[in-house]
Amino acid sequence: MSTLEVITEGLQQDVAEKAPITQISGSKAVLEALLEEGVDTIFGYPGGAIMPIYDALYDYNDRIKHILVRHEQGGIHAAQGYARTSSRIGVVFATSGPGATNLVTGLADAMIDSTPLVCVTGQVFASLLGTDAFQETDIINITTPVTKWNFQVTDAAEIPATLAKAFYIAKTGRPGPVLIDITKNAQFQLFDYEGYTPCNHIRSYRPKPKVRKEYVEEAAGLINAAKKPFVLFGQGVILGNAEKDLKAFIEKTGIPAASTVLGLSALETSHPLHVGMLGMHGNYAPNVLTNDCDVLIAIGMRFDDRVTGRLDKYAKQAQVIHLDIDPAEIDKNVKSTVPIWGDCKETLPLLTELVHAKEHTDWLQRFRELEKDEIKEVIHDELNPTSDTMTMGEVVNILNELTDNDAVIVTDVGQHQMVACRYAQFKQSRSNVTSGGLGTMGFGLPAAIGAWYGAPHRTVVAIVGDGGIQMTIQELGTIMQFGAKVKLLILNNEFLGMVRQWQQLFHDKRYSFVNITSPDYVTVAKGYYIPGQKIDKRAELRDALKAMLDHDGAYLLEVMVGKENNVFPMVPQGSSVSEIRLK
Repeated sequence: MSTLEVITEGLQQDVAEKAPITQISGSKAVLEALLEEGVDTIFGYPGGAIMPIYDALYDYNDRIKHILVRHEQGGIHAAQGYARTSSRIGVVFATSGPGATNLVTGLADAMIDSTPLVCVTGQVFASLLGTDAFQETDIINITTPVTKWNFQVTDAAEIPATLAKAFYIAKTGRPGPVLIDITKNAQFQLFDYEGYTPCNHIRSYRPKPKVRKEYVEEAAGLINAAKKPFVLFGQGVILGNAEKDLKAFIEKTGIPAASTVLGLSALETSHPLHVGMLGMHGNYAPNVLTNDCDVLIAIGMRFDDRVTGRLDKYAKQAQVIHLDIDPAEIDKNVKSTVPIWGDCKETLPLLTELVHAKEHTDWLQRFRELEKDEIKEVIHDELNPTSDTMTMGEVVNILNELTDNDAVIVTDVGQHQMVACRYAQFKQSRSNVTSGGLGTMGFGLPAAIGAWYGAPHRTVVAIVGDGGIQMTIQELGTIMQFGAKVKLLILNNEFLGMVRQWQQLFHDKRYSFVNITSPDYVTVAKGYYIPGQKIDKRAELRDALKAMLDHDGAYLLEVMVGKENNVFPMVPQGSSVSEIRLK
């Protein structure tokens, strides 16, 4: 055989071994990317600019579940709930113009609460960009401040690599929302598809900072010498899947630990070293003793203003060790003595290995003594009221009992949220879903729908107020159509309760537009074929909660609670955490 024949045969063999390149549309490429990334659920709402993707989705119904929400905001909150309970990336579809802009609140919420989302929006034809075409908005510039990354695709060939990059950015490092805007021509366009390659590196993006072991060693030295060390843990523990590592660290060191609102459920509530919740409506002991500890160890939390109160009076006596994956959070609000950059899944075990096994019995006892003060002044009356009106706390307390402390609790925003976070008991992680940093009213109902799809084997209870529920009540239609088994518990005090509390305490009880009238929620639910009941007597409470939980499907229970009950303890805005009020 001649040399030319050998070369020709080799080339023919190489060609035969390569998979044939096929042409597919940009729309199909989107769905192929989602399948390759393991996506099983999409929350969305179709429209003109994203119609080609929905047309392609018609052929993928057996492989990807699509939940048709009733409003795009409901879709993105549902995706947040899904991500928070499943530890997967939430996916949202929306059309251009108002469809895309309706995602903005959810994007801002996901950004500040570090929730991984990939949002795909349709856009007008590339040739029409900048012409004020029908339903055209510059969603890239609109969402730049509230996304971890966004990008506009105008050529179908860009879709596989762009979506691979989107998923990588959304889930790595400090998670967050990503938005990909795809023009309509790119959705229609055919291109040579060579398969999908997941992204695992971007040259300009460093999701995990290098761990500096000398800082870990320095931190261990401070902890070993501490007399009154205190751990504050946040959602970073959950996002890093480091719950066992946190537990191992505090059990070895014997250090009391308190949670931020978003960190709740990272450590079981009943753990003997769990001393409560931090923040404006947190527990008395952890707030007061923050300003008495000698070493403050912050793990996966960002020193939000609701946690710190006045920064110039926050933990000035303490040496601060701050563990966080996001270097931007180190020294942003509270100056650290020792910064430990990195994923707490990696840094916590390194620290645990170096610290001494100890018990801080006397120090822990101080937390328990202050806890007794809070029980006497606040908790006992909230959980065991003597008045005729029911309290939110007693409702949550009985719910704990009936669910054996093992439900997923999703809350809206307001007094009911703070009460639920204070009194709900958690056995396992990813059981507390709430809007933390943004405080988005209307979050609760759609987030609970998504939470159920993320954890359909668990009992999901949405605890909402009579204000927030009316902002997204149309999502009852999503439940009706798709059958999410969400338990909807409305705590109705006939007020925008948190605003009313502030008006009472700080504005001379000038109740300005906080009285809110509600519809007959049970009748509204019945219109969506969801059973329910309303109660206003304590004698009915336990049986009503049991009926809600026992029902095989969605259920609405409205409980009338005290109109002017307040949430205490409370750190008044502008005050030090040690100035927390019990009354």
